[in-house]
Amino acid sequence: MKKFLLYYFLIIVPFALIILATKRELISSGQFLILFIIYAFPYRGVTDYYRLRSKNIITQKQFLLIFIPGSRIKYFKELYFI
Repeated sequence: MKKFLLYYFLIIVPFALIILATKRELISSGQFLILFIIYAFPYRGVTDYYRLRSKNIITQKQFLLIFIPGSRIKYFKELYFI
């Protein structure tokens, strides 16, 4: 359960900070787009990989496969449910 909560913390807080910074006009729309792309692809790919790796669902050799768009959908249950 501890890892489950940590995973949700790691995926929600950075996105919330990006949204908060945009609402308070600390970053421009261009900066928002760049930060969102970084969050959506490399950051979420790495966090999802480590979540699946800790549950022994994928191997280390499958690291790059997790970055293919749409490849994480087949692991939906394993990622978002205990």
